[in-house]
Amino acid sequence: VQLQASGGGLVQPGGSLRLSCVASGSILSISFMGWYRQAPGKQRELVAAITGSGIANYADSVKGRFTISRDNAKKTVYLQMNSLKPEDTAVYYCKLRQFAVDYWGQGTQVTVSS
Repeated sequence: VQLQASGGGLVQPGGSLRLSCVASGSILSISFMGWYRQAPGKQRELVAAITGSGIANYADSVKGRFTISRDNAKKTVYLQMNSLKPEDTAVYYCKLRQFAVDYWGQGTQVTVSS
């Protein structure tokens, strides 16, 4: 299983970005897909996750601003990020869980700065 994340970049505070993560390889039964982020000097944290049945959950810090969604046919998970703040600056990673095994993407940098 391989994950390819994309969509990061530099955006001004209040702006928006949409991250995408495409899964490839032997995808049989995805139980979980999610986005994590890691800022310099901080631990990696869960941002948003969505289960195989479509139930989503979010970190308190992004509720109301970020939306996670998935397209099962395209084996892709998205993270729509609105009203971005400087504190959202981090490397964002996608994760997929299948048969209790976690797979990680390579990360995409999101920088929120004026």
